[in-house]
Amino acid sequence: MFGYSNPEVRAVRSRVFLGLFGTLLAAAAGSVIGQYVPPTLTMFLMFAEIVMVFVASFVSRRRAVGWTFVFAFSVISGITLTPILAYYTQAIGVQMVREAFIVTAAAFAVTAFVGSRKSLDFGWLGHLVFAALIVLLGLGIISFFIPFSSSLSFVYTYLGIAVFVGYLLFDVNRLTRYGVSAEQVPMVVLQLYLDFVNLFLFILRLFGLNIKPRS
Repeated sequence: MFGYSNPEVRAVRSRVFLGLFGTLLAAAAGSVIGQYVPPTLTMFLMFAEIVMVFVASFVSRRRAVGWTFVFAFSVISGITLTPILAYYTQAIGVQMVREAFIVTAAAFAVTAFVGSRKSLDFGWLGHLVFAALIVLLGLGIISFFIPFSSSLSFVYTYLGIAVFVGYLLFDVNRLTRYGVSAEQVPMVVLQLYLDFVNLFLFILRLFGLNIKPRS
């Protein structure tokens, strides 16, 4: 997509980036709403968020995912991010949370630029990052029952960053090499949004591991 020059493809590219910006704004609005949502409802929305991801993955194979679904998911995602952001704001300070977001945005921009080079083929990353994601999820489940040591926490965090940088490279490069129809734009935006948010969460986790918690 990014490597082509015809007006139609440039228009689709613009819609992808505008859509991604819109989802981030929707998530920001959701995080404000989340401050007034009771914990019980937040837990329910976390479950709904997971279900929506699976539904989107299944539905997209048969028909296009709509913008209403994508923005509704973004708002819900912002609500469920609220307690995480509140925790890190208390632990390391609002300034460090902002810096983590800036680092994420910079990493996203650089990774997207590299992935958008038509001369590079990152198709081989698909199976690799999926396998790494399974390992990441498995480790995350284990951590609920057996707390990680400091060293293992760093390994887990760096693996998470690598996985979602890899997914960014893969997703953007796939768009560059194969393009995307206008009807597929919402699903592409959703994929990039998930890449961005998960990368942000792992970078935020890394900041938390490296910075001494505030008293």
